[in-house]
Amino acid sequence: MLLAQCVDRTGTGVWAAASVLYFTFVVGLDAGRLGLLLGVAAVAGIAGSPLAGRAAERFPVRTLLIACHLLRLGTMGLLLVVHDFAALLPVVALTCLAERAAKTLEMLFATRVAGERRGTYQALFRSVANAGYALGAGIAAIGLAVGTATAYRVLIVANALSFLLAAALVRRTREPAGRGLAAAHDGGDAPADPAAAPSPWRDRGYLLFVLLDMPLNLDDSVLNVGLPLWLVHHTDAPNAVVPAFLIVNTVLVVVLQLRVSTRAEGPRGAAAAVGWYGVTLLAACLLTAAATGGGPWWASIALLAAAMLVTLAELLRSVASWELAVSLAPPRARASYLGVAGMSQSVQKSLGPLLLTGVVMTAGPAGWLALGAAATGLSALQRRASLRRLAALAAPAAEPRRVPLPTGATPPGRAGDRGGSGAVADRAPAGKP
Repeated sequence: MLLAQCVDRTGTGVWAAASVLYFTFVVGLDAGRLGLLLGVAAVAGIAGSPLAGRAAERFPVRTLLIACHLLRLGTMGLLLVVHDFAALLPVVALTCLAERAAKTLEMLFATRVAGERRGTYQALFRSVANAGYALGAGIAAIGLAVGTATAYRVLIVANALSFLLAAALVRRTREPAGRGLAAAHDGGDAPADPAAAPSPWRDRGYLLFVLLDMPLNLDDSVLNVGLPLWLVHHTDAPNAVVPAFLIVNTVLVVVLQLRVSTRAEGPRGAAAAVGWYGVTLLAACLLTAAATGGGPWWASIALLAAAMLVTLAELLRSVASWELAVSLAPPRARASYLGVAGMSQSVQKSLGPLLLTGVVMTAGPAGWLALGAAATGLSALQRRASLRRLAALAAPAAEPRRVPLPTGATPPGRAGDRGGSGAVADRAPAGKP
């Protein structure tokens, strides 16, 4: 599965690096239509996670994941022949929906297979995925250097082939018994009727976790949108520093993700990591705001240090978010709950750039200070809410089980209500009839 994910992310890295230029120079979309296309695709991606979680309650995760890879294979093929804007909208939207669904299904699979070691699997996966993205970006750079329409189409074909290979690798994996649910059933019992399982949309405590998790994914937009634009428009740092943000992020994730995950194992460790996330992002925002007041060297150093802190926040968030999403969900409906939790990243990818460009950066350095303070407060609130829910979920399990007695039976130790105990008290005194 890790190899399949590496192949998938390599192809995704190829397409991510080339997609905007392909739509601009080959398809001929202007900035307005390109923005609408990407916006519609992002909204479609939001629906991918809950749909995948709901489907995973009824069908094997492996089968659904293969279907997502094959769907993306088909949509990539359509991009080679479809150039009309109205036809491109559903094709790109389906691609993003299947991509988000595939990511959720991969983590559902890991939750079932890795069990209590799902944090370690998440760390390994992120290291492998970042290596795949870097490799894909390197492959795309070759095609972009050529710059012809044929070169762009070769990159699309390379991305499509990555989905085909990933599907073949997923087919070679083995999924535990229990069909569909994220957690295997104890004792091999048949899964309960999905219709009788609790709904995450009616669980206020879990929805609070998901709502708080959305702004706590902002590190992605800060790294990819906020820091580059702030460098260009508000500091004297050279533009050549911008690619270093991605390099720093990729190297640190590959090197440190597993080490960070071992320090935040289990639900309570994940809750503690949420608290540190806010503090770390606040420090990054302080450095970003301070980069405005110095020369090129100071601005470059401050922004590179901010990129390192944002990456550390990302490492903490990646460990905490999924672990809490699993631990706070009821086991018999975990797949559908995790599907709803998976919306956080998609919503952030849609609204995060707008928040940074329209609010934070418009307010100047004060906007960064406000963002850091808000992240710190929300992370503290998320930590407290998560600990309360964990305690509430643990309370019923700690209560002793009461075995129902037949009608009319006397509970053990209560027969003495008539002056004795057990059968001895029920016998008549000696010498009496």
